[in-house]
Amino acid sequence: MRSSESELARSLFLYAVTDRSWLADDETLGDALEEAIGGGVTFVQVREKHLDHDSFMREARGLKELCWSHGVPFVVNDDVEVALAVDADGVHVGQSDMACAKARELLGPEKIVGVSAETVEEARLAEADGADYLGVGAVFPTGSKDDAEVVGVERLKDICAAVSIPVVAIGGLTLENLGELAGTGIAGIAVISAIFAQKNKERAAADLNRRLEEVLRA
Repeated sequence: MRSSESELARSLFLYAVTDRSWLADDETLGDALEEAIGGGVTFVQVREKHLDHDSFMREARGLKELCWSHGVPFVVNDDVEVALAVDADGVHVGQSDMACAKARELLGPEKIVGVSAETVEEARLAEADGADYLGVGAVFPTGSKDDAEVVGVERLKDICAAVSIPVVAIGGLTLENLGELAGTGIAGIAVISAIFAQKNKERAAADLNRRLEEVLRA
């Protein structure tokens, strides 16, 4: 069941987007994710662009159970069918994926629908169409998505001011540049390589959590 708006906003504080390409040969995504949750990850999106449907389904089901065992919300990137099949908490869709309104129609009112946005117009439309939160970026240049437009901090701030739903910053975020997000109005950050490319994922998540606390809640 979808949490309240305030609970959702709190859960978006440190949002991990999975990427198996960063893992060592002897490391599973489940192991990496459990470490990250141990370090303070509060929300998880499984993102698999290169797994076949059945493999993705198995992976998503296992990761959902892991997240739920720790009380962490779990959403599926793009694939509403998989999200429904594994009873995920919801789905996250991009501008080129399924429309937010259609995702909401298929998932119903109790599931979480997150939407990627790069402009104020996209953000307002997503909110009007039933989005629960926005992922806005890339805030800084990123190697995780080669075609990502760099939104920048000022536009991020404008988007936060334009909508009433929580906004998560994503794209090129590191311990070193988190301070630039102070005063933007975000609920949290979403990261990929800042956790999954690190050897010690628990420590990486803990460091990000601590620094973000300083930046947003000082």
